[in-house]
Amino acid sequence: MNPHDVILAPAMSEKSVAGVRASKYAFYVYPGANRTQIKEAIETVFEVDVVKINLQIVRGKTKVLGRYVGKKADRKKAIVTLKPGQRIQQLEGLT
Repeated sequence: MNPHDVILAPAMSEKSVAGVRASKYAFYVYPGANRTQIKEAIETVFEVDVVKINLQIVRGKTKVLGRYVGKKADRKKAIVTLKPGQRIQQLEGLT
């Protein structure tokens, strides 16, 4: 699998932006990817050293529009901890 296909988007919430100071970055990743694939993709794309990866399954919300009920898709979120002192320069401007 191509490393660019594993990482879907950075997760930019207040909590994830606060974690940037501690070298923790959050990404939405391909749901079928495992920790090893995510680690290799982050290290290849951003050229950093990954120390730890925590994974979360984010359940999709149920949406109601009148009498119609739908559900947003489930997503997988990876919280990546880098070696102390390392930063991802591409995401520094977004915070």
